[in-house]
Amino acid sequence: MRRLLLLRDVSRVGSITEAARQLTFTPSAVSQQIAKLEREVGLPLVDRGPRGVHLTEAGAALVGYADSVDRLMAAARSEMLEYSGLRRGGLRLATFPTVAAALMPAFVTEFRTRYPALELEFRSARFDAIIEMLARRDADIATLWEYPWLPVDLEDVEAVPMLQDPTMVVLPEGHALARRRAIDLADLSEEQWVTRAEHPVAGVLHRVCGEAGFEPNIAFAASDYQELQAMVAAGIGVALAPRLAVLWPRAGVRVVSIKGNPARRRILIAWTRGRQHTPAMRGGIAVLRQAGAAVALP
Repeated sequence: MRRLLLLRDVSRVGSITEAARQLTFTPSAVSQQIAKLEREVGLPLVDRGPRGVHLTEAGAALVGYADSVDRLMAAARSEMLEYSGLRRGGLRLATFPTVAAALMPAFVTEFRTRYPALELEFRSARFDAIIEMLARRDADIATLWEYPWLPVDLEDVEAVPMLQDPTMVVLPEGHALARRRAIDLADLSEEQWVTRAEHPVAGVLHRVCGEAGFEPNIAFAASDYQELQAMVAAGIGVALAPRLAVLWPRAGVRVVSIKGNPARRRILIAWTRGRQHTPAMRGGIAVLRQAGAAVALP
């Protein structure tokens, strides 16, 4: 197992010398361990060259197993700590930025009021990182999101719905449609659009605009929803955003519903499949549901 993880470390830095330095080994010791692993599997695992080392096809396949072994060992260590009592009396929650901003203040206040003796730790991360935290047992529960065309269907994750989060249109305050309660997306076919750079909402924008019969003309790609709202307020364009991301819109913008709710995402509460719920987990799930209900649309 140690040699498997050593192969992974070498592949990540691309150098036996650098891997040895980071692990406080000698390069010779690392080379010997890699050579021993190659003898054990009967295949060359790395190509050694003047510019470092590269994995062979067999080596790359083996590193995939090393990742799985590392996750399982991390999960085993975490569970054993729970049995020994070192983690008892706490809750570790993983969430993502829009839920963190919209729900965590109310969640933290209520959780600490109900369970003042329990320690609470939460982290905000992107979807893949949250799944990794669940796999390694670095998080007890998590919040995830899914769209009808992109459901959460993971073998090792169990999830239950918490609330519906519809996609909204963000318009400049002086826009001709800004005072309506709901609009047809096709009415914005001639507009320029502000979206998020390398973010799921960009895919949502292209999908729902395509269903409405037009391709959006992208004028600006923002790094977060605060910048997105600022660009809309400045008149750069209009935008789509999940409702949770714009519960408290900035000055100069209006948030309007879309007729038919073409991109309603679900916010989920998730945990590692098969995991026995501790009292802290059950309490955390109950408080999450309460925080979600407080902002949910009728």
